[in-house]
Amino acid sequence: MTSGKNGITYAQAGVDIDAGNELVERIKPAARRTARPGVMAGLGGFGALFDLKAAGYTDPVLVAATDGVGTKLRIAIDTGHFATIGVDLVAMCVNDLVCQGAEPLFFLDYFATGKLELDAAADIITGIAQGCELSGCALIGGETAEMPGMYSDGDFDLAGFAVGAMERGADLPAGVATGDVLLGLASSGVHSNGYSLVRKLVELSGLGWDADCPWGEGALGSALLAPTRLYVKQALAAVRSGGVHALAHITGGGLTENLPRVLPEGMGAEIDLGAWELPGVFRWLMQTGDMDQAEMLKTFNCGVGMVLAVAPDRAESLAAQLTEMGEAVYTLGHVRAGSGVTYSGALA
Repeated sequence: MTSGKNGITYAQAGVDIDAGNELVERIKPAARRTARPGVMAGLGGFGALFDLKAAGYTDPVLVAATDGVGTKLRIAIDTGHFATIGVDLVAMCVNDLVCQGAEPLFFLDYFATGKLELDAAADIITGIAQGCELSGCALIGGETAEMPGMYSDGDFDLAGFAVGAMERGADLPAGVATGDVLLGLASSGVHSNGYSLVRKLVELSGLGWDADCPWGEGALGSALLAPTRLYVKQALAAVRSGGVHALAHITGGGLTENLPRVLPEGMGAEIDLGAWELPGVFRWLMQTGDMDQAEMLKTFNCGVGMVLAVAPDRAESLAAQLTEMGEAVYTLGHVRAGSGVTYSGALA
């Protein structure tokens, strides 16, 4: 087979296959660190295999979740800070899985960009591997798509896919009753929801990403990139201790929209807003946008990233257990008859 002098290559069209292959080699050590019982092969195949029996399950039900990072990516791109955005991607998926009572088993990522920048891509996927390692979840595959003409220079998008399992009959929510105590676990900041509003408020403030953070140390952009907290191991330990009836991951929609998702029909929640102190980032956002309390509570997590509905006689011991595992735990209120979430007190 002969080639002409002017034969065009795929690289000239903007896709560098060699760079993609190099990326796979660079991330293999990070992926290997996430290995867990059940993993049957490493990266590089057409599909990834997982053995549920080897993972310890006898009658498993699979649970799947998918998510992205939203417009928080815009801050990462604009600041060039990519080390933690992969943790966000994993957290947004596995924190949802655990709310069903499932243990995350494996994770796959989709990374799409106009031109593959090896260092940035390696940082992102290393962050994904870190998130998997922290949640006991294996990174067993993914896809890197270089698509010139689809994304502007430097832009990219991420999607994550997590699969977990539980033994049949162990699904949550289950047994939620009026009087159940609501325990809140502290968030690490804004997590990965509401960033279109966050970016609008930063614009209104007139501050740049490299400006001093108004509520803490370092630069504003870096502070807003604080990664989403992973609650998997702590939440699973609490569930296995007994007395946990429901878990709610507080994402877009805040406490107002997410708590009702795990409450049976005819039940609502009563929350004391004085049970925790509103973190500085949310105070700044609230003041900068002159936002009212109701809007804050249905947009941001406001400092509470996960809520557990627990039997009253187990609340104290579960709170102590979670505290020992490094969580800041707040007794937020209780489940009541009715519907929706009602609040007493004030955020700030």
